[in-house]
Amino acid sequence: MQYIHQNDLTKMTSRYRAQVINSLSGFKSANLIGTLSNDNINNLAIFSSVFHLGSSPALVGFITRPNSVERHTLENIQQTKQFTINQVNEDFWQEAHQTSARYSAGECEFKATGLTAETIDGIKAPFVKESRLKYALTLKEITPIQLNGTLLVIGEITHIICDKAAMKNDGYIDIESLNTVMVSGLDSYHTSKRLSRLSYAKPDNKPIPLSLNGELGNT
Repeated sequence: MQYIHQNDLTKMTSRYRAQVINSLSGFKSANLIGTLSNDNINNLAIFSSVFHLGSSPALVGFITRPNSVERHTLENIQQTKQFTINQVNEDFWQEAHQTSARYSAGECEFKATGLTAETIDGIKAPFVKESRLKYALTLKEITPIQLNGTLLVIGEITHIICDKAAMKNDGYIDIESLNTVMVSGLDSYHTSKRLSRLSYAKPDNKPIPLSLNGELGNT
């Protein structure tokens, strides 16, 4: 086993250290966040820091890096109070990765990558047409993380768009059937293979495999 001490981390180059630390948390979701600027320019950026915060109300958060330089996604959300989150799938993961390039504020990542912007009534922020699971959010709170200057952006879900076949009887969304992609480290993309769904855990009972529809006794 390789042992890395905190002192060793400080001696690493910034990019090497970033790869090490970003790999520690394992597989992360790959999502494109869509926003619209006050100049009506669509913006799209990939994030691997999106996470569930609660179901009632339906809250989702993500972490954005310090705004010491231009952060178009953050700036647009602050201006319009709306954004979309679009899961990345196998059909466009390379285009999704390309959105991490430092495009200027006047450039549209949709045009630069060939992805398709899609809008619905009442939502300013664009969706990614190629995404098979996406949702719109209204900004609720931006919380600074004092330790490193990052920001926690929290939104409340207002609309969900998903392939109907992926929605199961008990509310479970089968994201594997959508060919959803995940990220490890900063630049490694993966697909998944389900082992099984399991029954609700209780202290005195071993978990039982469930079907995709949440029924007992099947994988």
